[in-house]
Amino acid sequence: MSSLRLVPADALRIQAWANGAGTTTVIDSGPDEAHWAWRLSIADIAQDCDFSSFPGTRRHFVPLDAPLRLRFDAGRELSLLRLSVTCFDGAQAPHALLLDGPTRAFNLMLRGAAEGTLLARPLNGHMSLPLRAASRWFVHLLGGHAHVQADEQRMALTAGSNLWIDATHGGMARIEGGGELVLVQLAA
Repeated sequence: MSSLRLVPADALRIQAWANGAGTTTVIDSGPDEAHWAWRLSIADIAQDCDFSSFPGTRRHFVPLDAPLRLRFDAGRELSLLRLSVTCFDGAQAPHALLLDGPTRAFNLMLRGAAEGTLLARPLNGHMSLPLRAASRWFVHLLGGHAHVQADEQRMALTAGSNLWIDATHGGMARIEGGGELVLVQLAA
């Protein structure tokens, strides 16, 4: 059996960045808030700024609204188009340069043995997600509308919705609709 769980809007927490340069909306973390092995969040990037350093953390990162450039020590730079995913060591706190105005960015942060994958993509029609007992999916509907079905459960999503798909066995979840979404697969 699989279950669909919406993350209620009142469960989201806005936090100041550790370095004070911006704010982040924390969507969820686990196994608990204080000692997380994984964390999902959306950062508001309103100006060129330095990111906070997260030693011992692997960051998966995707700009949601506009492209940006990340400048790391030793002159290394990454130019990221909107919805293009990159990964980097959280101890490296890059300087973010806005190329087309403010943006938000989705972050998947992993520590220790935690494993996960971040995808950002358009939704046009339907797609299927494989369900395995050893993993679960998170869906953030960036824009548009969608319906998610897993086993006998079906749920409608609107822009900004956050949903967990928990699986206890194999099978498939189906997402139908139009818009853009961010998907995270976490190993359980």
